[in-house]
Amino acid sequence: MSSSKKSHFLGKSGINEYADFVMMTDSIVGRVMAELKKQGIEKNTLIIFTSDNGFAPAAGLKELENFGYHPSYQYRGTKYDIFEGGHRVPFIMKWPAVITGRSIRNQTISLADFMATCAEIVGTPLQDNEGEDSYSMYPLMKEVSQGEYKRKDIIHHSGEGIFSIRKGRWKMVFGAGSGGWSYPTTKDLIKQNLPQIQLYDLDRDISETHNVVDLYPLVVKELTALMGKYIDEGRTTSGSLQANDVPVQLTK
Repeated sequence: MSSSKKSHFLGKSGINEYADFVMMTDSIVGRVMAELKKQGIEKNTLIIFTSDNGFAPAAGLKELENFGYHPSYQYRGTKYDIFEGGHRVPFIMKWPAVITGRSIRNQTISLADFMATCAEIVGTPLQDNEGEDSYSMYPLMKEVSQGEYKRKDIIHHSGEGIFSIRKGRWKMVFGAGSGGWSYPTTKDLIKQNLPQIQLYDLDRDISETHNVVDLYPLVVKELTALMGKYIDEGRTTSGSLQANDVPVQLTK
């Protein structure tokens, strides 16, 4: 699309269609919340605002950056990548009858947790072969928690099939490069001899700039074993063994 055609579709943002879409989304959410209040059901309605992945470069990354807007913030990568920019997204919940306003939780959560969360809210226990990777976030919502949120780690997957596992401060990537659209891509790796394992200390290096895989062999061993356990068991929650839908290959 030429720049002249782009300008024809510009709205209030004055930047590009994506920025207009963000403004429109903000407006629509506000209208929904206003209607819930008008109908008298605001206090007992759960609203969740989030995204399923990071920013897509095709939405005009360079244009946004020229206006001082950095969609991935300090995180490396974008949608489709294994890096944090491809997976870290805002997660906001509002439920006045249950959630204290302006409260913050620092635990790592996953959108996979929606299933177990909703099941607990409505009082319907999941079967052993349902939501095998889902942990209820309901304890995080309540001021006086009746139980602990049980997720201790999280598994990610890039668009090209690279896995990673995060536990505490550590993130281990089972492959070289981004596994997606950002540099270094699979094509870039042909010209480079990068380690086939990446390890990042997210407490010290949230932007994933320093691969410390050679410095912490015991961490690599622990996370490799944990990932293998989850693959063998077909789940990350407790329960009976489950079969994976497809064969899982950690390294290419």
